Amino acid sequence: MSTSAAIEMPSWRDRARQVWALVAMPVLAIVLALIVGAVVIYGSLIITGRPIEIGLPLQAYEALFEGAFGGPVAIIGTLAETAPLILGGLSVGLAFKAGLFNIGAQGQFILGALGAVAVGVALRDASAFIALPLAFIAGLAAGAFWGFIPGVLKALSGAHEVVTTIMLNYVSFGVLAWAVSGPLDTLESPEPLTGDVGSAALPVLIGRNGHLGIAIAFLAVIVVWWLLSRTTLGFEIRTVGANPDAARYAGMRPRAIIVLTMSLAGLLAGAAGAITLLGITRNMGPTYPTTVGFDSIAVALLARSNPFGIIFSALLFGAMRSGATLMQIRAGIPIELIDVLQATILLFLVANPVLKRVLRLRGVQGGLGDAETTTRTQGDVGVVV
Repeated sequence: MSTSAAIEMPSWRDRARQVWALVAMPVLAIVLALIVGAVVIYGSLIITGRPIEIGLPLQAYEALFEGAFGGPVAIIGTLAETAPLILGGLSVGLAFKAGLFNIGAQGQFILGALGAVAVGVALRDASAFIALPLAFIAGLAAGAFWGFIPGVLKALSGAHEVVTTIMLNYVSFGVLAWAVSGPLDTLESPEPLTGDVGSAALPVLIGRNGHLGIAIAFLAVIVVWWLLSRTTLGFEIRTVGANPDAARYAGMRPRAIIVLTMSLAGLLAGAAGAITLLGITRNMGPTYPTTVGFDSIAVALLARSNPFGIIFSALLFGAMRSGATLMQIRAGIPIELIDVLQATILLFLVANPVLKRVLRLRGVQGGLGDAETTTRTQGDVGVVV
């Protein structure tokens, strides 16, 4: 073995250790969640009086996997479910980088979809080259505005962004109900409903629902990564998140960074709503059943706010949603099991210090990443700005 080869070997081992340190807790959380899911399945059999089937959890997970990846149609459906989760995860993850906890991705998603449908319906008979960009931009702008509000409140008054974004989630539901029941109602159906966006719809590139929004979501990952790691603004966002005092003493403006970051987070969540509306549903009712905004929090936590890691965590959650129907048909397991799995993953991520101690895991990083920095610094930001 040459001297150069002998020198290279430790570096690969060190790199493998670094990778393991990053992925160990998320992988462990997923495995433990699947075990808990199996326990829940057995418990439901006992409660309902059904005969115990030892292999039922494996049958359910097999059907779940097949429903998500068992062919081109299933894969495209999974990608369609994954795309808004990527954008939502980027929204929450970007806020984490600045020491902010954006609980309002749900409301920003709703406002993004509402902005897109309002402009899309108004321009549905116009050229697609005009209607589509304007409808999409309207969704981005509406989401950014819904993120701007808590950002300004945080910067100027120190109002906690967790509280303000949660409240704005409820306000967004009211705004949606008013808009669809009022100015956007077509009066063509017994229930309030907007018109179809027509030519403003995202083009379908492959299959039944493989729309352009999927490509937009993956492109957003590259843009956010470049912003955070290759620009001065990204450095300032990370510095404010890590140490607001140091950022202020270095001449940065934490107030402006907070407002801008929350606006960008809202823009990304609004983009998730826009691509879902323009690519899938194409109209809205007074209620818009979706869990994308809340699922995005778990996506960002599982990925430790890493933009490329968000792709994999969003794919996991998107696959669960996509394969849930086949799991229910084949194994007779309600699709609500997916909510149990997702909540359990999040629980184990939060409890990672306990898991590390019980399992004696050394050299393994915690599962929350920048969220831990957020909990340490968010109380100080309002003081130093």
